[in-house]
Amino acid sequence: MLLVGTNTTEAHPVIGYKMRQAARKGCKMVVCDPRRIDLVDDADYWLRHNPGTDIPLLNGMMRIIIKEGLEDKQFVAERTENYEALKETVEAYNPEYVSELTGISVEDLYAVARLYATTDKAMIFYTLGITEHICGTRNVMSIANLAMLTGHVGRPGTGVCPIRGQNNVQGACDMGALPNVYPAYQAVTNDEIRAKFEKAWGASLPGNLGLKIPEMFEEAYAGKLKAMYILGENPVLTDPNANHIKAALAKLDFLVVQELFLTETAAFADVILPAASFAECDGTFTSTERRVQRVRKAIEPLPGQANWETICQMATRLGYPMSYDHPGQIWDEMASLSPSMTGINYDRIDKIGLHWPCPSTDHPGTPFLHAGKFTRGLGNFQPSDHIPPGEIPDEEYPFLLSTGRILYHYNVTTPYSKGINSMWDREKAEVNPLDAEKLGLQTGSRAKVTSRRGEVISEIKVTDRVMPGMIWMSFHHSATPTNEITSHILDPITGTGEYKACAVKIEKVEV
Repeated sequence: MLLVGTNTTEAHPVIGYKMRQAARKGCKMVVCDPRRIDLVDDADYWLRHNPGTDIPLLNGMMRIIIKEGLEDKQFVAERTENYEALKETVEAYNPEYVSELTGISVEDLYAVARLYATTDKAMIFYTLGITEHICGTRNVMSIANLAMLTGHVGRPGTGVCPIRGQNNVQGACDMGALPNVYPAYQAVTNDEIRAKFEKAWGASLPGNLGLKIPEMFEEAYAGKLKAMYILGENPVLTDPNANHIKAALAKLDFLVVQELFLTETAAFADVILPAASFAECDGTFTSTERRVQRVRKAIEPLPGQANWETICQMATRLGYPMSYDHPGQIWDEMASLSPSMTGINYDRIDKIGLHWPCPSTDHPGTPFLHAGKFTRGLGNFQPSDHIPPGEIPDEEYPFLLSTGRILYHYNVTTPYSKGINSMWDREKAEVNPLDAEKLGLQTGSRAKVTSRRGEVISEIKVTDRVMPGMIWMSFHHSATPTNEITSHILDPITGTGEYKACAVKIEKVEV
């Protein structure tokens, strides 16, 4: 198990527990993380690389593998293309240069590269520590390069596992909650596909791409986007450069928020609609492994109806009648238009879920992808050079801030739960002992953390979990809205914010 940019036990505790079980049964574990996460205790190797140096680390491993002839030559020859370009790019990343960039010893680079390349079954796990960078997309491509180079794709117990950031992110994307696709990743720009959905839905559909979330807020700030409907999302607390988000929301003509609580975002709303929680809804969740699973409500919805019923009522009032009796009917309509999910229905997943692609009702589902060939045919190596963070520490802002989640507030902001708040009721920013001594800070001290975009006050926890020159914070607490200071810089391809790196200064606050 090669873990890169994933604090699995805190951000994905069920998977993290399974990883620990596997490690204790003899599976080798490599953790690549600038911060000492809990899984380091179970790891065979901890590569503590400097923040934002994932591409040099991966390129360095690939160079060693190629130089020592450890690549899967048959896989590369038969299943991939553009190998020579990859080979040329990684040639510049000799172990000494990579060690200088990343801070990892040459010995550990060799050991981990050899271990990954020579193990019969190896998997790479990554999550937001890889994607929340200016080069997030290139980071992911580099991981795919490493997996293809060694043939660790298309077999059970191998592959690349992108652990999704929150529950059912996979399912939401599968259903078309993206600006460029219909359900099952069918392109909105494809005339034939669009015609199919127009016929099924009895409506004309636009053929242009929609806006990504950051683009929506930019358009709102510019006065071009006039209204928003936000369901189950709290961007004022969770999106980067949150002061800009608030300014954009304030410029909207009309904002509807459907929520369980009066969140920081709901406070901006013209209309607030009540939402039903996961425990009040029937439907499906799709796991990070593409397994579609039934979800059954434990209680009746407290608002009197499920979220899908509210949406249907709004559509009907807007002149497009939607009438369903159960989420299963919505699923069946979607599946009938989606070749990769046609074979999945509620009867088949009554007890055990199915992995898509599942093209027919006699198909068993697809537990792992890319057996025999890739969807595009040949796997395309996409080499990348090192891309440093968009904002790095300097004389005025000498510390690097990185952010993440803590287990007690698993995937959510939870000021509404007395039980959870009793466990972890305030932000505790992590500062290295060497820095704390220079700044006059102790555990329990309060400090002002300032970036070019704002400032927040936080309690301090002095710990060697973080490197010198680095501060780590979560974003769960409204009293310390960390995302008011995170970077405004985005991955240019996906629009994902660079939560993992920005420049800040720290000043002690006298209580």
